[in-house]
Amino acid sequence: MELVIVARPSIDEHIKNIEKDIFDLKEYPIEKLCEIIREVGFECDLCTKCCTSEFNDHIFLLDQDLSRIRKLSADTVRPAPYFEFCDNNGIFYVSGYALQTKTDGSCIFLENGKCKVYEDRPLICRLYPYMLHREEDEFGKFDWRQISGLNEHGFYHAEITDEECKRIAALTKEYEIAYLTHKKYFLETIRKHFNEHRLKHVQSTYDRMIRKLNKGEKVKVMVFTNGKFEEQLFENTLHVL
Repeated sequence: MELVIVARPSIDEHIKNIEKDIFDLKEYPIEKLCEIIREVGFECDLCTKCCTSEFNDHIFLLDQDLSRIRKLSADTVRPAPYFEFCDNNGIFYVSGYALQTKTDGSCIFLENGKCKVYEDRPLICRLYPYMLHREEDEFGKFDWRQISGLNEHGFYHAEITDEECKRIAALTKEYEIAYLTHKKYFLETIRKHFNEHRLKHVQSTYDRMIRKLNKGEKVKVMVFTNGKFEEQLFENTLHVL
């Protein structure tokens, strides 16, 4: 996987946008989300495509997921792509961890077509494919809509009970709100850390360090988890899911 050079909005602007998304998502009617779930009617066919980096770029771990996964095995996670910031000392900052993958791009926990940690799998794996994102419709109105790479795996239009729809909808909102809240805390912590240590994000340094990383050199990455940063030496030699 080649990490790409990306530009980010200002921290304050990003926090403001996330706060708006969190508010909108909390107000998003469960009934409306249930309609989407019922219409899609996804049914897993055990193809395991969603367990590969080819199909899913990476599996981001919330703090609750990370704690559970680390108890199972400490070497199954790595800094998540893509690093959001790089300070003037050439140190990267990223909002969390992702699941490690095998050399073939499949999840570290996938074995013989089955998940070895199914009962302890991350929350995103439990609700997949019912993720949400904001997008514009044909009339220019932005709203939360379901996406998942439909028609590329699984079965559709299966009958789902009202009870199951409500369970999936509640779980989806729980994950999306938790993810956005985590990102908000990450940005607030970055802002405080940069101010206290007189650091700043330098795009030219970010670009230079990304090039070093893509050449196989190790870089220092500060990974945000449980409200603080963990220091990691990172080398871009492995896949992520």
